[in-house]
Amino acid sequence: MDILLIILLFLFCALLLAVELFILPGTTVAGIAAGCCLVAANYIVFDRFGVAVGLWVLAASLVVCCLIGYWMLRSKTLEKYSLHKTIDSTAATAEQLSVSPGDEGVALTRLALIGNADIHGKMVEVKSGDGFIDEGTPIVVVRVDEALIIVKRR
Repeated sequence: MDILLIILLFLFCALLLAVELFILPGTTVAGIAAGCCLVAANYIVFDRFGVAVGLWVLAASLVVCCLIGYWMLRSKTLEKYSLHKTIDSTAATAEQLSVSPGDEGVALTRLALIGNADIHGKMVEVKSGDGFIDEGTPIVVVRVDEALIIVKRR
């Protein structure tokens, strides 16, 4: 009965570790529970079968864990499940994308570094490149980086 319990704990440890790696990545309950099952199985072996058998089982479980980890790293098993897409979208609106350096406009709000401006009749969010700019001040676009429009006083 003890051997069956130990084997079940080791199998449950492997199952929880697989859940941790492939279904719930990160340090979650499954990973902690897998570690607890491994410790419990080794404790039961030490308690029921003595120190000599316990040391052999502990060494075997450590070797198996290291071999599985090495195999997973070398065989690129996790690579198959990892994300390979890149994010190529932007948070910029159509109005922001239509602005180019050299365009002129008027600050609609006080640009306390970031605020709104009217450029070619379109309200866009801009960032001041030269300090605070008061509302109604004429501005010119200095640089555009996707969704970030940097302006200065005209």
